[in-house]
Amino acid sequence: MSERAAGSSPFRIGHAAAVLRRGGVVAYPTEAVWGLGCDPRRDDAVARLLALKGRPERQGLILIAAEPEQLGGFLAPLPEERAEEIRASWPGPMTWVLPASPRAPRWVSGGRDTVAVRVTAHPVAAALCRAFGGALVSTSANPSAGRPARSAPQVRRYFGTRIDALVPGRLGGLGRPTPIRDGRSGAYLRR
Repeated sequence: MSERAAGSSPFRIGHAAAVLRRGGVVAYPTEAVWGLGCDPRRDDAVARLLALKGRPERQGLILIAAEPEQLGGFLAPLPEERAEEIRASWPGPMTWVLPASPRAPRWVSGGRDTVAVRVTAHPVAAALCRAFGGALVSTSANPSAGRPARSAPQVRRYFGTRIDALVPGRLGGLGRPTPIRDGRSGAYLRR
């Protein structure tokens, strides 16, 4: 499914990428639920996103990318046999918890030695990462106590004008958030 087929336009994606570069918070569709994203290297943007959700920094955040190379600065090297399995699952709806690079910001890792990452196959989310030029924070679009948004109107009910842009589009068809696996052992942390 192309980004146009998913319900977005290059203009809207370009606008949202510019908002992200300025430190804004953007909502967009993902594989299963609507996501909130920001520049993971900007502590001010991440702090604002966490405040919108009412979520503590210590939980860490998922990063999404359009290509594995966009995650490079956040990840430490893995043994080749583990890296092959991970690469084989991407792009796609599989989130991996992988060893963090020493350069990975603490607000992304939650102070742990790992980072949760996904190379998305969702056409709008991937196009947004490409237009932005790197990985994005991607967390479900809902207050911490609420259910993840499954529509643009629900995102607006949750956050109103407190988000800086909303990229229209359709969800990718998963019935629940993406599975999460431990990259060191391969064990499922969330099915």
